[in-house]
Amino acid sequence: MQEVTATISRPAPEKVAERAREIFADMQADPEFSRLWDTCRKYSSDWTDYTGYPIISEYDAIADAPELFKATTRAMAIKSAVYELTDGNERAAEIPLPVPVDVMSHALTAQFTLLCRMQKRLGIQFVHMTDMEEGAGGGTWDHGDYTHQVYKAAFGDVNPRYWIGSAETERRRKILDGVYAGIGVTERGKRVSIPLATTAA
Repeated sequence: MQEVTATISRPAPEKVAERAREIFADMQADPEFSRLWDTCRKYSSDWTDYTGYPIISEYDAIADAPELFKATTRAMAIKSAVYELTDGNERAAEIPLPVPVDVMSHALTAQFTLLCRMQKRLGIQFVHMTDMEEGAGGGTWDHGDYTHQVYKAAFGDVNPRYWIGSAETERRRKILDGVYAGIGVTERGKRVSIPLATTAA
């Protein structure tokens, strides 16, 4: 049975899960997989993020990186599997992800040269296109949806620390909105009004 959402048709979760497991295993066996982890682990100091990682309770860029990387590379394997099984349907492959996992996928896809080499060696296509995401600003993933079904069938239970549902994501973001507004950061990080001018020495 296929999931059909508006004009989006995706293969049965079990079929995608089987292929995603194979792709993930191939990714892990790739000679540059460890380098991909290393580059993403070091990326945190260069990433400005107001409402992605900070929705994780007591977020720690160093301590949380390993589990986020694991969840995100698995999610990328799922996307690649959907893309392959739908004959290159980019919209179908851009499955909903929880915000922290989506943010980590930005760190992953920033390693463009390395990922291009991996794609060539593995014969797969990594997928990440912002204009194909199902909700503005992310947060459309939710418990029990298509992504969740595939992930659970392929890799087991999700880690609830990072797989935060849509309603809870919005609740936490509203808390952050209030905190940030007090220092001049509004519109969820799109507008910053903090005095930066200095007088001449």
